[in-house]
Amino acid sequence: MASRIFAFRSDCIERHGYRHNFDAVLFEDPNSFNDKFLAQFQVVIFLNTTGDIFNAEQQKVFEKFIQSGKGFVGIHSASDTEYDWKWYTQLVGRMFHIHPAVQTAKLQVLDSSFPGLQGLNNSLWTEEWYEFGAEKMPGLTSILAVDEKSYNPKTNWGTKKGEGMGKSHPISWYHNYDGGRSFYTALGHIPANFTNTAFLNHLYAGILWSATGKK
Repeated sequence: MASRIFAFRSDCIERHGYRHNFDAVLFEDPNSFNDKFLAQFQVVIFLNTTGDIFNAEQQKVFEKFIQSGKGFVGIHSASDTEYDWKWYTQLVGRMFHIHPAVQTAKLQVLDSSFPGLQGLNNSLWTEEWYEFGAEKMPGLTSILAVDEKSYNPKTNWGTKKGEGMGKSHPISWYHNYDGGRSFYTALGHIPANFTNTAFLNHLYAGILWSATGKK
């Protein structure tokens, strides 16, 4: 893939680029986040971002980037980012609500037509399992879920409680949005998973689709 991607944090993405022949630029300072800088990239990756990271001007820059036909990849706590920015909430598709303690659970592949899911169906995976809010964007295609019967999804943070999401608990999805493409995976809390081949294949498939629209 002759592409360039822009990633907030982690040299894992850079190593992934070496493997799959794309350039990755790692970034933690949004002050240089402008139209001219973003023009060189096909995808922006939010890797475990959280809270508010952009001001109003930078938000507009990112909106124009997606509207120009480019892509977004959100990893894990990217769904715990920019709650007050409605456009971003719609881009991600669903937002984080709560999670129980880290546990091992069973994964379920929901859409085997999406690449990069080899080795994940019915596999045991240790993760910080996100429960998402009820609001979601229409048109999301869920590709990966967690089986709530295989772990305890209940949790209590005092002012916030979680009961799980029931029979359908998606953790990865994609959709076309506002002229561009968005892929999200809730996997990625455990650092060791970034050396796991199955996870890296899942992540690369999302990057490739976000960059090109090809599966």
